[in-house]
Amino acid sequence: MADAQIEKAYQKQHLFQNAKARGGKKIVTKQKRWYKDVGLGFKTPSDAVNGTYIDKKCPFTGDVSIRGRILTGKVVSTKMTRTIIIRRDYLHYIPKYNRYEKRHKNLAAHVSPAFRVEAGDIVTVGQCRPLSKTECALSLPRSFDKLAPTLLSVFASRLARSRPHSPAPGSSPAQMGQQPSKKGKKGSKDKDQQLDSSPDGSPDDTSEASLSRTTGSSIANGPDSAPPGNGMPGINVPDSQQQHPASPTAARNYGTPKGQAQVPLLDQPASLSSTSSPLPSPKPSPVPLDTPNPTILANAIPFAPGSAPSTGDPNGPKEKLKPLDVDDMIQRLLDVGYTGKVSKSLCLKNTEITAICQAAREVFLSQPTLVELSPPVKIVGDVHGQYSDLIRLFEMCGFPPASNYLFLGDYVDRGKQSLETILLLLCYKIKYPENFFLLRGNHECANVTRVYGFYDECKRRCNIKTWKTFIDVFNCLPIAAIVASKIFCVHGGLSPSLHAMDDIKRIQRPTDVPDYGLLNDLLWSDPSDTALDWEDNERGVSYCFGKAVINDFLLRYDMDLICRAHMVVEDGYEFWNDRTLVTVFSAPNYCGEFDNYGACMSVSEDLLCAFELLKPLDGAALRKEMTKAKRKR
Repeated sequence: MADAQIEKAYQKQHLFQNAKARGGKKIVTKQKRWYKDVGLGFKTPSDAVNGTYIDKKCPFTGDVSIRGRILTGKVVSTKMTRTIIIRRDYLHYIPKYNRYEKRHKNLAAHVSPAFRVEAGDIVTVGQCRPLSKTECALSLPRSFDKLAPTLLSVFASRLARSRPHSPAPGSSPAQMGQQPSKKGKKGSKDKDQQLDSSPDGSPDDTSEASLSRTTGSSIANGPDSAPPGNGMPGINVPDSQQQHPASPTAARNYGTPKGQAQVPLLDQPASLSSTSSPLPSPKPSPVPLDTPNPTILANAIPFAPGSAPSTGDPNGPKEKLKPLDVDDMIQRLLDVGYTGKVSKSLCLKNTEITAICQAAREVFLSQPTLVELSPPVKIVGDVHGQYSDLIRLFEMCGFPPASNYLFLGDYVDRGKQSLETILLLLCYKIKYPENFFLLRGNHECANVTRVYGFYDECKRRCNIKTWKTFIDVFNCLPIAAIVASKIFCVHGGLSPSLHAMDDIKRIQRPTDVPDYGLLNDLLWSDPSDTALDWEDNERGVSYCFGKAVINDFLLRYDMDLICRAHMVVEDGYEFWNDRTLVTVFSAPNYCGEFDNYGACMSVSEDLLCAFELLKPLDGAALRKEMTKAKRKR
């Protein structure tokens, strides 16, 4: 135990209110008094407080950066499912007698039950910094809503009894947060990029990378590592021979092995043309909203098993939202996006927002929980309310319905324009229900949105009722997708409770995200280079899974690739385990703290995977880019 610390670090909150004020007794001379003289027991390492990072991790907890001080103590009771009481022994100095006496303080801490804390455990408690690089899962009872800005969450050190986290095979769904990649900015990434110029000859924002598991070329962790493949010929991802000059790894050049031909890009959109083409590939232009497009939904059914029928008149939303109304709403939302500015008010009325949510809810419930798609399709990772970057992505890859899209979740929180982001995506879903697909992320959950920004944005710009309406839509989102029976797409990762694909299909909707089980793992789990099998996740919820788990999954279901999001990666995408798993992240310059690229993975009809990248832009550069794009419309 380090030296005693005398700083007074508690926030003014009701948990530490003076006993007289708490009992209702009037204090005439002063306003409510608060306890602020509780000793903290030991000093916090300055590195943990100031945010000095080693591989983007806090050196004290190895997990997140901490604001304020850190407390440690013994759990003496759990008076609520999500609240624990920690007894802290400390020495109180009495100036009159010039001595210390032993005292204790019972601290009420608010945690997620995912931490499995029991009475008798020794825990370390700290306050999460808003927009931290890693987030802990927090579940708030309604009576504690006002404490959200100053919540305490338990990290790391349960030194006493630890109950094993092993959900039953039949247990049902869950939640997750944004965690940086373990390799971070410093690790080498799987990235081969090709040169792509805009029609006017200026360098373009897009950088494409094509990668192959079948040619045996050097990848991921250096030129000496050659992927053995998994013996399944489904996906061919050839190495490109040119690189974008603006890419962070443009200096690396990977060639095709001698005697092996590069697989050409066939039937690709203009932005994904072969690197051997001598002409620059122009950007796809927006297509009129009423242009029909063939469906890519392979398992469309009139009523999806595992989905509860919606209450109310199913024709109601369609009557309120005529096609012209949806087109007008999309146009208004796009006009706001091209300004590059955040307005205090929304361009849509509350009644229009409610109608959009009702119509989208009906569409989601009419489609399966596990959607099966046919290529071509573009797969997009986390967006997190970065609305201008979403418009840039559509400018780069083509506005619907010129391209088919599959989004992997995390549309809200953290960014400044979560409302515009989710509304535009829902409008496109209503307009093109069989060509535009949205999966659920860990942030599409009531408890997470309360803490990380979407709840506050709805309350500030609309009202709480609007937030509840969005939560009703989030509870109906599909969970996972399969592309051409070879690519498994999900927000987080795999689950030990997943024994058959029918387990996902049987998930009942609408549903909240539970604290453990299949749905929780699908939204919250992460791959790990060090995990041998299933290990505890640093996020404090769900698991980390190793290479053996990935290989067993692909072999059992005869698939070639797992595509997931949920992690910040420097290049916008990152391969794991000899290219059997890829992380796609589509929010460039994430939260203004990371200088990361945003990526979109394009899957062609031949299952050729290519990546289009968005440069990280911020502030004036982003507004200039949006103004330039607006002039081209």
